[in-house]
Amino acid sequence: MSNSDAGTPSGSPAEAVDVPQQLAAYGSWLGEHLETRAADREISVDFRPKSTVENDRPALWNSSISDFESVTTVSADSARSVTGATVSRTQGSGEGSPMTDADDVIIQLDRVFKIFGPQPRGRALTLAKSGMRKNEVQKATDHVVGMSDVSFDVKRGETFVIMGLSGSGKSTAIRTVNKLHDITDGHVYVDGVDVQALEGQALQQFRREKMGMVFQHFALFPHRSVIDNTGYGLKVQGVEREQRNAQSLEALRLVGLDAFAHSSPRQLSGGMQQRVGLARALAADPDILLMDEAFSALDPLIRRQMQDEMLAIQDQLHKTILFITHDLNEALRIGDRVCIMKDGAVVQIGTPEEILTQPATGYVAEFVQDVDQGRVIDVRTIMKEPVIVDASMTVQGALEKMDGALAAFVVDSEGRPTGLVALDDANTALAAGSNDLGSVVRNDFDTASPRATFNEVYAEAGRGLGIAVVDESGVLVGSTHVRDMMEEMGRVERLIDGFEREVFM
Repeated sequence: MSNSDAGTPSGSPAEAVDVPQQLAAYGSWLGEHLETRAADREISVDFRPKSTVENDRPALWNSSISDFESVTTVSADSARSVTGATVSRTQGSGEGSPMTDADDVIIQLDRVFKIFGPQPRGRALTLAKSGMRKNEVQKATDHVVGMSDVSFDVKRGETFVIMGLSGSGKSTAIRTVNKLHDITDGHVYVDGVDVQALEGQALQQFRREKMGMVFQHFALFPHRSVIDNTGYGLKVQGVEREQRNAQSLEALRLVGLDAFAHSSPRQLSGGMQQRVGLARALAADPDILLMDEAFSALDPLIRRQMQDEMLAIQDQLHKTILFITHDLNEALRIGDRVCIMKDGAVVQIGTPEEILTQPATGYVAEFVQDVDQGRVIDVRTIMKEPVIVDASMTVQGALEKMDGALAAFVVDSEGRPTGLVALDDANTALAAGSNDLGSVVRNDFDTASPRATFNEVYAEAGRGLGIAVVDESGVLVGSTHVRDMMEEMGRVERLIDGFEREVFM
């Protein structure tokens, strides 16, 4: 925030001649938490007002320290994310998620409403609770519905992605989890704590110990080194320098920047600076990472690399991550479950595959229509019960057992596939007068995991042979074929095309 943005406080000098003296005039509450710099006669302050004063400029200059949050401190202390949210079955429970233990819920939003305006708990809330839509409430009351009856649970260790268009309520939702936004009605719980009931020191301690936050903009101090930026949240917590640096170096190692610990942020690329932001959030080892459009400002290639970094780190640390994005491809790539919002309400929650293959509304269908299905749909979705034949059988016997199936498999005593019988090969042999099954059994078949995506098996499927689906022990658990893949993608396309198109301009 600068004087040009917020207005000059009464009685303060118009020009930034003496920075420390001028800041002192703004109030001793700034204290050691404030980072300043003078440039072009402006003073940039890395502080963010809470929602109670953010739209009231006079209040900004008459506020106490409790009315502000350091952007950097929030980034370091609040960068924890939330995982797997579920709502009512009508909204999409995402029951395909492997994390469904109710006892392991770490974040819960329970029928949350957020109304922006001078009288949020008045008529606007009543109308929103009656089911009136966001635009209609605004026309009737001149109040904006930020969240309307939003409920979901997030599981410990899950990456839960909230996405939607601008104004959908996704960023508002994440800000209720660390009380950067007060809610109008409902409850927000984090590890059993009613977050919205916290105030003052209790709220600050909760944010610092429980969660960290990564913003779209890096919010790095330009005059601090990379390691000092990374450890800033720990410094605010009072952690001694030696321990602070050790934790910061470990966090930088996780994001591959330990060699740049003593560099200046201006010496780093945009992607590297965002990795410092992620390291800053990880340094305090929070349970939860809140990531609000964390990669949206990056170039496409760097953005994908950051997604890879995050996925690799998550494999090691198993944090609970609540990730906000407007990019469905990003959501489907990194999320265990995805929540799609529109006009402040939840439209659908499910696994990436459920969102793509079972869109609940035309709004969701619009999002998924241009998504590469092969990156999301896995073999498990289409695999069939395998047909198993014995090598001692005749071709005729094998064909009768296959009953039109495109492939059958010979297996060993452990159930591992050792040979493939293709329907075309068997029919050709029989037509040529050969009934020897051994002559058509081939061992140049391919295998795939049930969780392999279509993209990962396109090359194998292109051979036109059946694919053996095997578990981690190599035991045959299913069978699939390129025709199965084409049929499934065609089904999804027809389903998406069947929705009435919506206009969002």
